[in-house]
Amino acid sequence: MTAPVIASFALLQASPTTAIPQMIFMYGAIFAIFYFVLIRPQQRQRKKHDEVVRTLKKGDEIVTAGGIVGEVVHIASQGKDGAATMEDRITIKSGESRLIIERGRIARVGSPTSAA
Repeated sequence: MTAPVIASFALLQASPTTAIPQMIFMYGAIFAIFYFVLIRPQQRQRKKHDEVVRTLKKGDEIVTAGGIVGEVVHIASQGKDGAATMEDRITIKSGESRLIIERGRIARVGSPTSAA
């Protein structure tokens, strides 16, 4: 009785020549799952956020990474050709204060504040 059980286990074991391609396929499948579930959506979200921050204009309401909410008053471009860079200095008005922040520190851009 034990001989057929041992023989069946021997058949279930893969030979060394088929184990390597199976292992490569398994690791490739795991990487593909991570790429499509984690990496790719994060890249899309980052590109969308960068585009919104680059198209920032005077009057937009923003929230900084530190949690300060303010309205854009002035944008000083530091790029060579006038293009927006993440190091641009942006002046915002928050309450009665004016603050200068870097464009890269903006966490969220909202709609312009409505003057009531």
